[in-house]
Order: sequence, then structure tokens, then C-alpha cells
Amino acid sequence: MASLIQLSGRTFALEHDGPGRPEPADGGLILPPGRVALLHGLGDALFYRHGQNSWSPCGWRRLSEPPLRIADRRRRITADDDAWDDPARHHSSAVAALDAGDGDVLLLGALGLGTPRLTADRDTLAGWYEHGAHPWFAARGPEEEVFAAYARQLARRIGHRDRRAGNVWCSWYAYYENITEPQLTKDIQDLRGLPYDVVQIDDGWERMVGDWQPNPNFPSGMRALAERIGDAGLSPGLWLAPFIALPGSAFARRHPDLLLRDARGEPVVAGNNWGTGYHALDLSRPAARDHVGELIHRVVHDWGFRYLKLDFINAGAAPGARAGDPDREQVYRDALTLIREVAGDDVYLLGSGAILLPSLGLLDGLRSGPDVAPMWQNYASDDPSDAMARNAVVNALHRLWHRPLAEVDPDVVYFRSRLNLLTDQQLGWLRDLADICRFRAVSDPPGWLTPTELAELTGYLAARPEIVRRDRYRFTVGGREVDFTGAVTPAAQAYPIA
Repeated sequence: MASLIQLSGRTFALEHDGPGRPEPADGGLILPPGRVALLHGLGDALFYRHGQNSWSPCGWRRLSEPPLRIADRRRRITADDDAWDDPARHHSSAVAALDAGDGDVLLLGALGLGTPRLTADRDTLAGWYEHGAHPWFAARGPEEEVFAAYARQLARRIGHRDRRAGNVWCSWYAYYENITEPQLTKDIQDLRGLPYDVVQIDDGWERMVGDWQPNPNFPSGMRALAERIGDAGLSPGLWLAPFIALPGSAFARRHPDLLLRDARGEPVVAGNNWGTGYHALDLSRPAARDHVGELIHRVVHDWGFRYLKLDFINAGAAPGARAGDPDREQVYRDALTLIREVAGDDVYLLGSGAILLPSLGLLDGLRSGPDVAPMWQNYASDDPSDAMARNAVVNALHRLWHRPLAEVDPDVVYFRSRLNLLTDQQLGWLRDLADICRFRAVSDPPGWLTPTELAELTGYLAARPEIVRRDRYRFTVGGREVDFTGAVTPAAQAYPIA
């Protein structure tokens, strides 16, 4: 069905295959469910690409330029939705927008689950659902206003959370997987009295990914570690990857029937990490959901952790052959609903690898970019999802509109000079972005910091600067002008050689 619609005084041709007519809504129009296409007439506009999960590339790219995407398929399986990748056409997940440079942007966003996808060229902006049919939201106007209107629609229809994590200390960017109980015990003691709220133990405590019991480096067990954190006046946090298992794990060997399979009956490789491919649990199976529920109950109610970093959770919606062919995003959401119910409403849930729409109302925070790193750019990689500080900044900047729906976690900031290749400007961008997000995390052990660095960190964590957004990349932070344009533009990509 074809019709003409008005958006902020401009007429667009709309084609849709669903029942009903466009209806006025707060800040825009609700378009009928199903497939929609707008003849936009904006020519070679900038296209806003929203990534499928936390690590997927996100940002603006001109339609005449190559699409923003992950070229390497092994990495793309981990950090994006490979099922809908297109090397030739601009594509997006959940929402897309066009900016022709006239001061307004045209936005089209999904209002339901079902793996909504969008694509654009110089003539058409189109959206569809992989599974089922749901309405769409269309709006035109100043960028901040139309994204805010879309966020309000999502909050009403799907959900939102407004819990705050506070200041987080995380073990990952100091020790990575090489954590031990004695070292963390010392760090917890050193963190006592500093302006932190959470101590989160990251990857490296478990026997193997999929086998969620402490390894020999934690002889006292995880409950004892949680109690030490609590005794220091801090909330205990723990890293988990509840939706995946490594091929060599005891879980994968004992429960091969609970692994997601492809159409040929082979276990799906849902991503690559730890030097190998990893498998996804088939969360459409009751026994797999029972396993997840038992894990969360043990971690929260037996061990006492009150902050959970749930990593690699996009694997819960990996393409596969599930019984009854359910919507894979709904399967993912059902599993997160179970985690929320078992953990309780007062446990903070941070999603890494999280998929936006099916996470809403369930996760308190969303990791909103790839892992940061103590270097700005990896000269050997042009992967926009690779672990490096620039990628983390760029992706989180372009997801700031998520903030009314869940906290935006831009990953850690640095104060240490030890094992750190970032310039003062780059360190400043990381810290200012964390202030803008109101989510501040650090991995620097206090014992690594000089007295000057420790004082600088303490002052930063205690401050609450006023934030004013000026435009897409310019802000005022505590009365100081901050411009991220240099972080986003290609000229800033190269790492300065000493």
C-alpha cells in the first residue's frame, strides 16, 4: 500500500505491506507493522548505522561511501549479526537515520522484537522484521529530539530501567584472565576508602567458560571473595557468560543436547574468543533455561554477588534451528527475563554483547562499544569492533541516546602510567565520555598508581560535573568545552609514534 505522509513539514512517499494507516504519535508517526519503505529524496545523505549488539560498529557514514561493517566473518559472527550482513548496501539493526545536512534527520525505528533490520540507499530507507510483524516509528527533526522521541516510544512499549551502578572497579584491564585470590584480596584492601561503589571480578575466576565454579586460583571459593568485598564497604560484582560454553568444557561434553544446532544438526559456532570458537546454549529448551536459572541462583543467593556483568549474551539470539522456529530475539528476552526473576530486582545487571530492544526493561546497563584498551589505535587492525580506545569512544558516543532506557557503559578509563600508551588527549576523551554517560569504571589497581595518579583518580570519581550537550560531538563538562570530533574523524585514528 502506498501513501504520502508528513514529517515535520516535509512530505514523504510511504509504502507498507501491513494493515492500517500511519497514526500520529509523540514526536512522529507510528507506521503499520511489517515491511515499510520511505522514499526519502535526501540524496547522498549521512546514514546512521546502529549495531546489533554492544560491540557492533555504530556511527554515521555517507551513502556514497562503503557501508560501516565488520569485514572479517569470524569476527563478524562474534560482534554483529552475520545473517543480515551486506557488503554493498548500508544496513542497520533496530533503527536507522539519514542526515542531509539541513539541520534535521529522518529516523525510522522498530517498535517490536523479531530481529528488525533496515537498509538505505540514495532513494529509499526501508525496514522489515526477520520474524513476525510489528509497527515502526518515523520522525524528522533535530537529531537529539527525534532519537529522544524514539527512546520514549521504546520505553513505553518494551521497557526501561533507571538503576545506577555508581563507580565500578573491574579486574579485567589490569590482569585480564590472570587473576588470583591473593592478588584480588590485596586489591580489595587497597580499594577500601576510595570512592568506589562496586568491585567486579572479571573473566579468569572460573574453571572454564561454561563451567561456572571457581578454579584452583580461588581456593576459598567465591562466597568468601564476595564477603571480603562487602566487608570493605563495596558491592561485590562478578563476570559471567551464561549463554555460551567452550567446546572443551565439562558442560558441553555432558550436555551436547543443550547446545544450539544448525540445520545440519551441528553445534552452532556463535563467536570466536579464547583462541577457539564457542557454542551457544539453545535457550528455547527448558533444560538449558533451568541451567541458567540455577547458575544465577548460585551466584546471587549462595555466593552473594549483587552486580553481574553478563557477557557474550548476543549468543542467546544466534541463528540456529530451534524447536518450533521461535523468534530468536524473543528467546533471548525470555532468558534475560528468567535471569532478572531469579536474581531479583535489586541486583544490577550489565549486558555486554547485549541486543538493545530485547534487553529493555531487564538490563540496568548496556556495554555500548567494544572493549577499550590502553592504546588508541591498533596499527594492524581496521576492524571497528576490535578492542582499542578509539573504537570504544566512537561506538559509545553514537549510542548516547540509549541513556533514558538503560545506563550506557563506555568501558573503563585510565589513570595509570604503567602499561599505558594513551596520550593526555586520548585519556581525556575517555574520562569525559564516562562523565557524560554517568558510568565510571576503572581497572587500575591502587598499587599501580603514583601518589599523583591516585589523587587524580580520587578527585575524578568524587566529582559530579554538570553536562550540557551542544551538538553531535560537542559537550560542556563542568563548564569546560569538550569536542570529540577529533576522536571520530579519520585524521585522529593514527597513533602518534614517540
